[in-house]
Amino acid sequence: MIVPAFAALLQVADPQRPTTSFGIFLAFTAVKLLVGFTVYMVGVALLTLAERKISAWIQDRHGPNRVGPGGLLQPAADGLKNIMKEETYPGMVNKPLFILAPALAFVPALITWSVIPFASPLPTRWGRIDMVVADLPIGFLFILAIGSLGVYGIVLAGWASNNKYALLGGLRSSAQMVSYEIAMGMACIPVLLLAGNVSLNAIIQQQQVTTWNVLNLTVAFLIFLVAAFAETNRLPFDLPEAESELIAGYHSEYSAMKFSFFFIAEYANMVTASALMATLFFGGWDIPGAWDTPPWTVLKTIATLLFFAAKVLFFVFFFMWIRWTLPRFRYDQLMSLGWKVMLPVALGYIVFTASAVLLLDYLRIPRNWQFGVALTAMNAVICVLLFGWLDRGRIVSPASSRLDREGLERLRQRAVTRTTLSPTPEAGD
Repeated sequence: MIVPAFAALLQVADPQRPTTSFGIFLAFTAVKLLVGFTVYMVGVALLTLAERKISAWIQDRHGPNRVGPGGLLQPAADGLKNIMKEETYPGMVNKPLFILAPALAFVPALITWSVIPFASPLPTRWGRIDMVVADLPIGFLFILAIGSLGVYGIVLAGWASNNKYALLGGLRSSAQMVSYEIAMGMACIPVLLLAGNVSLNAIIQQQQVTTWNVLNLTVAFLIFLVAAFAETNRLPFDLPEAESELIAGYHSEYSAMKFSFFFIAEYANMVTASALMATLFFGGWDIPGAWDTPPWTVLKTIATLLFFAAKVLFFVFFFMWIRWTLPRFRYDQLMSLGWKVMLPVALGYIVFTASAVLLLDYLRIPRNWQFGVALTAMNAVICVLLFGWLDRGRIVSPASSRLDREGLERLRQRAVTRTTLSPTPEAGD
């Protein structure tokens, strides 16, 4: 067994063709697994520091700066503190589910990352190695299936805690995530219509041929973006954790590392959602120009890896920026937005995209940059009409006044009259 393994490692193959040796494939998969997830976990830990620094920058203050140079060791100090803390369990808790819930919330975000391509193929002496841990032909369906499992950890955390506030947080989160998962899945169907495939590598290749989907499918991108905020429980959709209403939500009774696991899961979900947006709508690792075509080189692999990381970090920064910009929704507004606005718009946009693709194919426009330009122009028209409809200020009904214009004008006139008739204070008063 050992001699054939070494023989496989010593063989020389065409660097531009996929490797045919199972031993080489297994060895490189193990390397990608160890390196990729190590970087992923370290990056998630450093994002806690990044959020503190970004929030401090927005609020014109310093942020953590006392543990290590520039506060770089603050995540390590937080982790050590949580490891040293005492584990507490509330009375009448369902202990097995209480312990299992943090892992169920964290593991789906970690597994989902394994099917996302993060760089162009790497040419080696043993053949071409694709820069994705698991290049599944059903990668997108795998993401939808595994990503939807995260809600179980949150619901179980709320129920197993034997705490009414935690239970309310869990119920809120489950309703929110289920509602916005539907809109998120519907927003991805136009992407699949253009790619004609559910493989993430095929979706990236389609964007290389035409244009990035953010131009072709702007409405789908915006729906996916809003749904991603709701799925990750980030502001303005952090209703499950609403500290002013529910203490800390579904993790009220957790302590030490189990408490930290929920926050690690939140940041991991944020990174995964950012990587998905970069892959589905911004070309993934694609760099426009000669960098996205064979022959593949090590330099191209490094450049595309850095470009993909820059796209992901931009969306992570956007998540953090929005947290300190927008206020929290009311719960009725949140549900109304998901069911009354996003779902109908997503369904209508699927019909529009399918009709547009059918029309362009009927006109025999080739699937290249011409197809992308034509679809972008049609998409610009639908965006103008849609945003004109949304900008009326009365879409999410609980967020708007129930008065008509005449009634509102009467109230304003009454306020002006009352202000005019009220006595003005004297200068000496």
